[in-house]
Amino acid sequence: MRHNRKGKVLGRTKEPREALMRSLATSFVVYEKITTTKAKAKALRPVVEKLITLAKNDTLHNRRQALKFLYTDASVKKLFEVIGPKYQERKGGYTRITKLGSRAGDGAEMAVIETV
Repeated sequence: MRHNRKGKVLGRTKEPREALMRSLATSFVVYEKITTTKAKAKALRPVVEKLITLAKNDTLHNRRQALKFLYTDASVKKLFEVIGPKYQERKGGYTRITKLGSRAGDGAEMAVIETV
């Protein structure tokens, strides 16, 4: 039974899955739009939404919290100086997932996750 099991496993163990989410989140902050599989996009959405909510209040503690998760200093800087102020008045729902269809190689469902 899956009682109290949150999130998707994505066919990985804990450490590679966390590294994947950190990498996807860093890329998302830098480019504000990435193409990935539908399952990864759905798993990434709550992670990115929490980071954007954190960036709305620019304090040293919040910057350090984001730096613990994101890989690059430049992505943290962009998150707090560009993305955070952009969504200052918005209560939530900062991202949109658009389905693209199947990938040619293996038939995986692809999606674009982008800021609204």
